[in-house]
Amino acid sequence: MSNPGLTNALALVGRILVALIFVISGFGKIGGFEGVAGYIGSKGLPMPQVLAALTIVLELGGGILLVLGWKTRLIALLFFLWLIPTTLIFHAFWGLDPKAAQQMQIHFMKNVSIMGAMLLLVAFGPGAYSVDKR
Repeated sequence: MSNPGLTNALALVGRILVALIFVISGFGKIGGFEGVAGYIGSKGLPMPQVLAALTIVLELGGGILLVLGWKTRLIALLFFLWLIPTTLIFHAFWGLDPKAAQQMQIHFMKNVSIMGAMLLLVAFGPGAYSVDKR
């Protein structure tokens, strides 16, 4: 694209759109903290309350930082790495009945798509309309 203003505006809108899922999800987990910790524990993970708190910090805090474009490459890398086990543990669709498998596969592929967006942010940065201004 030969228009830097448009390119940077699209980067800003893209960052906001990809961050929204995390900001909304992280905010929602605050009120349902015990349920989130219980769900994490049901998967056999250790220290479910600590993991729930860390999840909220990453989703809500990291999502806001993505919107602002501060430490974008680092935050995007953290999201990418966090999404690997999260996707495999919480969206495992193999071995489920077909209807449940279809729904879980949609969530699995959504996360894979978000992982792609995070890698793009790592590679190309936030654009000029950001705190990082890169």
